[in-house]
Amino acid sequence: MLVPFKKLLAEARTGGYAVGYFEAWDIYSLEAVLEAAEAENAPVILGYGGVMMEPNWFDGGGLERLGALGLATAKTARVPVSLILNEVSFAQAVRGIRAGFNAVMLDTSSLPYGENIRLTRQFTEMAHAVGVGVEAELGSLPDASGEMEGDAGCLTDPDEVTRFVGETRVDALSVSVGNVHVLTNGQAVIDWDRLAAIHRAEPVPLVIHGSTGFPEAGITQAIALGVAKFNCGTALKQAFLYGLAEAIAALPPGLSIQQTMGSRKEADVLAQGKLRMREEVVRRIRLMRP
Repeated sequence: MLVPFKKLLAEARTGGYAVGYFEAWDIYSLEAVLEAAEAENAPVILGYGGVMMEPNWFDGGGLERLGALGLATAKTARVPVSLILNEVSFAQAVRGIRAGFNAVMLDTSSLPYGENIRLTRQFTEMAHAVGVGVEAELGSLPDASGEMEGDAGCLTDPDEVTRFVGETRVDALSVSVGNVHVLTNGQAVIDWDRLAAIHRAEPVPLVIHGSTGFPEAGITQAIALGVAKFNCGTALKQAFLYGLAEAIAALPPGLSIQQTMGSRKEADVLAQGKLRMREEVVRRIRLMRP
């Protein structure tokens, strides 16, 4: 069932757990997330990210096609779900609302503090008027892949948090406390004192992006310090790709191409990628529900 983003996070805070946003990119990955959540009887956030999408495809109707797919999937869910459009421009965010997403996050990582407040407040007023939740970001994450601009990152200043949330009225706040985007080797070094100071300054649900490289031993501590949502994408694509590669490597001679691609039967190599991703989502859901 599709439920409000704010309600999903509020219940996580009350229940002492976090909700995972497991980023999808097609129907197989979307189903992997929902099937894992239903197997664990856990709430989950479905959705897609705009930053890594090819711009011409995404802006040429891809956003709307993904939205329709996500909304249809969310409405059939047997667990509480929200549907988010993650890290997009203002114009894309408006299109996301029209496409049926019930939560949106603007990509404001390159904006100065004052401009971030102004743009986020403007969008939040619009989104809240139609019942759509808003996640914002204060600070920015470094990017371990080196593919993104501004990959040095900027830590969230606890002294700026209260004003930011008060003026924007956002439903969740993504913070930079040492977490890193696309970190596949080693673990991020988290500034726990900074996270604690942010939590003391503002009770809004906090969000950790870059959870692929977030220390798993610290998840319970992060939840105690106000984190209600973890974003994961890189580890899921890794799992899907490895499952797919193994399935392709094991293909027998004389295979049936109809069974092998898109059949959703045991021989479907894409289904094997989905299975591996689903297993990783289950593992991470369990980590977030101490």
